[in-house]
Amino acid sequence: MVHAFLIHTVHCRPGDEAGPCRVLYSRVFSPEGLDKGGCRDVEKERLCRREQILAVARQAESACKLSQQASGKPASDHPLPLPDDSVSLQDAPWGVFRLLRGDPFCEDKTVLWLGVHSLGFALVCDPHENLMVAESALRLVVKLLLEHLKLLSSGSDVVLKADKTEVILGRLLPHGQLLFLNDQFARGLEREVAAALGK
Repeated sequence: MVHAFLIHTVHCRPGDEAGPCRVLYSRVFSPEGLDKGGCRDVEKERLCRREQILAVARQAESACKLSQQASGKPASDHPLPLPDDSVSLQDAPWGVFRLLRGDPFCEDKTVLWLGVHSLGFALVCDPHENLMVAESALRLVVKLLLEHLKLLSSGSDVVLKADKTEVILGRLLPHGQLLFLNDQFARGLEREVAAALGK
């Protein structure tokens, strides 16, 4: 089960370290799987959940920075490619880390992350989920988001494209369920998404 999906900023360039990590989009599929932190009213619960998602984004950004430094590859001086640049997700840094109970959720969670230029994408999953299936789902979600929403082109705004992001997540992660995606099924889903987005 995927409990949450988020898109956040990643500051990997030397001058960007001081900038705070920002969550640009988040979707919680299973609120009961996330700790309410003892909050009793709706507003406090919403703030608790927001803090949990921000904690995940910060850790994913830190993991992406460490991966970038460990790779020995210099960070690009241009975090956003030109609109016609193709992005290879195979070369993008990615990884997995574990969140222990209480940090920040009430149960253990596994987080898969993928960094593409100045954006980070993360799935918060149950610890027993099949990581290969989760990675495949994350890569396909990111591929479709980049293709259909043009997230990496200059002037794009993730927040204004939340409805299209919801369409993609609804097809690839229905109610937070991970789907086993063989090539044929993945191509079918890609066609469905293209049709739903009017492409």
